[in-house]
Amino acid sequence: MTVQDVTQIVLRDMTADDIPAVADLCFEQQWPHREEDLEKLLAIGSGLVAEVDGKTCGSIMSWRFGKSYAMLGVVIVAVAQQGRGLGRRLAEAMLQRLEDVTVILNATDEGLPLYSRLGFAPLGQVHQHQGVAPIQPLVELRPGERVRPMGAADAGVLDALYSSATGMDRKAVLDALLADGSAVVLCREHVQTGFAVIRRFGRGWLIGPVVAPDTTGAKALIAHWLGMQAGSFCRIDVPEAAGLGLWLEEVGLPEVGHVKRMALGPAPVPGDDVAIFALAAQALG
Repeated sequence: MTVQDVTQIVLRDMTADDIPAVADLCFEQQWPHREEDLEKLLAIGSGLVAEVDGKTCGSIMSWRFGKSYAMLGVVIVAVAQQGRGLGRRLAEAMLQRLEDVTVILNATDEGLPLYSRLGFAPLGQVHQHQGVAPIQPLVELRPGERVRPMGAADAGVLDALYSSATGMDRKAVLDALLADGSAVVLCREHVQTGFAVIRRFGRGWLIGPVVAPDTTGAKALIAHWLGMQAGSFCRIDVPEAAGLGLWLEEVGLPEVGHVKRMALGPAPVPGDDVAIFALAAQALG
């Protein structure tokens, strides 16, 4: 990188006024994020943009989860500016703000070399499934189990389940998702044991997070929303360890891509009562 290149690049805090330019960067990368999606992400986190000669040419966002963990996402460099080290500058600038926490991200194949050089270690893979949801039968639950709409009294329990499943404080994220999304709850003998959220995102609907005690419960929650949205475009991002990939293929949601989950610092330790079967978003984890 030449001295002239360095002096042309300005990094600054992202504001709501930057959202249209960041949406243009997403469009160039063929990412599905709408301006509304990016506004939601920025509202619950923070971001940086990179400018060259006054034009936005890069972005990065981050979200803190309690005192110990954070996520990075929406890391984009305009095609015309790639190869100049801009992605590294954005990542390093944001990491300086997160020096006191473990930082987690979901890396594309293109970003993997950069994050490896920055010291991130792999944790596993996340697989993206999407398509037009077909009509399908509900998953048979065990005696005493049912799926019902979320009620006002469920909020605190779902916060605790989500935080246990991730090993991170996820209350602020769940509150934000529920503000414009809907949730159903898995109950066993009237005790809440899992839940699934659906909201508008990208080309249609995104199902996630999905938290459940086991695969059967997770399938029942997901099948509920797929059945409700039959004929609509749906997306779901599932950890490879969840073991839902083959089932999603069978019900009509093919895999279209994957990312590698990575961490800089000690990985969070989930509880053993529930697990994450689908992410809130690749950016949010």
